[in-house]
Amino acid sequence: MAVELNIEGLDAFNKKIAELKDVKKVRSRGLAAARKAMKIVQLSAKIGAAYIDDPETREDIEKNIVIRAGKSRDYGTVVMRVGIQGGAAVNAKTDRAKLAALPGGETVYWRYIEFGTSKMPAVPFMRPALEQNIQKVTDEFAKTFMKSIETAIAKGKIS
Repeated sequence: MAVELNIEGLDAFNKKIAELKDVKKVRSRGLAAARKAMKIVQLSAKIGAAYIDDPETREDIEKNIVIRAGKSRDYGTVVMRVGIQGGAAVNAKTDRAKLAALPGGETVYWRYIEFGTSKMPAVPFMRPALEQNIQKVTDEFAKTFMKSIETAIAKGKIS
């Protein structure tokens, strides 16, 4: 499931961005702002995982929830993801020792909880973490990125 977020109505901000020449520095500041904004989703997902996690087992989904930068073909695009370390793929090529060494242990079963199976209903905690916080994430990103760019322009670091 991919969610695209397009922020519109920031004409003054877009004019400032267009004036900037150093794309790498702007992208770096965009990534930092996106990471800060996605911490809201990460916290919400951790709360949801703590609610459903079985305290009697060694595994802890909450400890494996991380933020990672994603890739895009367009260098100007910033991609930030919140996910579970270790993913959900367990097959003959999977190194089970590496999965067990993760902070929360081997939590590949999270996908069964999130999406359900034919024998158990879904109890989503990742999807609601984003859906319920989209406006907060958008506001935090816009605020952080704008402040960062304005500070850099004022100091003359990006021109």
